[in-house]
Amino acid sequence: MENFAALIEKVSGALWGWPMIILLLGTHIYLTIILKFPQRKIFTAIRLSVTKDKAATGDVSQFGALATSLAATIGTGNIIGVATAVAFGGPGAVLWMWLTGVFGIATKYSEGLLAIKYRVKTADGTMLGGPMYALERGLKMKWLAVLFSIFTAVAAFGIGNTVQANSISMLVDETYNISPVITGALLSLATALVILFGVKGIAKVCGALVPFMALFYVAGCIIILMYNWSYLGETFSLIFNSAFSAKAAGGGFLGTTVMMAARFGIARGLFSNESGLGSAPIVAAAAQTRNPVRQALVSSTGTFWDTVIVCALTGLVLVSSVIAHPDIDHTQGAALTKAAFSKIPYIGSWILTIGIITFAFSTILGWSYYGEKAVEYLGGKKIIIYYRLFWIAAVFAGSVLNLSLVWGIADSMNALMAIPNLVALLLLSRVLIKETNKYLWSRHLDDEGE
Repeated sequence: MENFAALIEKVSGALWGWPMIILLLGTHIYLTIILKFPQRKIFTAIRLSVTKDKAATGDVSQFGALATSLAATIGTGNIIGVATAVAFGGPGAVLWMWLTGVFGIATKYSEGLLAIKYRVKTADGTMLGGPMYALERGLKMKWLAVLFSIFTAVAAFGIGNTVQANSISMLVDETYNISPVITGALLSLATALVILFGVKGIAKVCGALVPFMALFYVAGCIIILMYNWSYLGETFSLIFNSAFSAKAAGGGFLGTTVMMAARFGIARGLFSNESGLGSAPIVAAAAQTRNPVRQALVSSTGTFWDTVIVCALTGLVLVSSVIAHPDIDHTQGAALTKAAFSKIPYIGSWILTIGIITFAFSTILGWSYYGEKAVEYLGGKKIIIYYRLFWIAAVFAGSVLNLSLVWGIADSMNALMAIPNLVALLLLSRVLIKETNKYLWSRHLDDEGE
């Protein structure tokens, strides 16, 4: 078993090495350039995300689709992942993570556009879409679509289910001495009550949960930054200098190379916002929208909120806390976040606990839909109920088992998901350019799609 675990870790490291980082970041930059910087329309995108498109067809509102996507995206990676980047890459990793988010907006936009462009309507009127349909209908690559669906279905049980349930049960056990069995049972029940109602039930719960959890966590970050106000100037200076200079170290941080800062910042940014992985467009396809570009813009706000805002705030909190409190051990990823929030008297640990629980639970809900649609593509609607039951059981298993091996498998499957999705994005770039020029840059956002 140890040999197998070592092999999985080696495979995961190879898949998430520099080739994948360069491929993903390169795609972000390439799509940003050829689409003429759709990031410029981020405020229009935010407005559309909270506007109900009554003249459109789809299963859920644009906000419902976005909330489900954000539920899956904003997870423990926003808390623990950022801390890991800072621990191993130094303060400069925060800037590289932020830049990854800025460029990743174009990729998330492109994924949403293709999801609507190539979605299909089933006999019962529901909408199906995502990279598998773009690959099959846009590129006639059925075999690659099947591979993407298999990778997604497997990855969902890792990154979207068991590891999230484990994060919740371990935190509750450590903080409040509640047995993982009890936590797992309650978590499984809560998951069942939501996902058995399908995408509308998931979207409804996520639509209520996501704004609450995001605002709650952001408020906690702002409180810490107010405590650390006098250190913010030094914090910004250290982050910027460390991103581009190997000599910049201070505030208790050890010196790290520019390469280390870039590697960990970019990698954790990519992993956190999921731009390029192909997960978000699966739920984007269900959105009520009149043309592909409207939903593409709404989808792009997911990366903006996830990385440009939430991850950036977490990074500022962590770096400023280490400067303000040199006794904090910044070399331990997860412990770093806990130490930073513990500096808020009375409520710090509560903010972090509620943040992790809501982030992780929402990820379980969002990824259940991704996995379900991947399985439906492979075997039809008849097997969905079995997938849901297996999903609920996996939540309990993840709560009570040691999952060190699952992390490596999940990371590997996520990387394998990205490859078919990036093939679709790059080979269909002419379609992206045509649709963007037609609706966005020609100011026809209110027009009906073909």
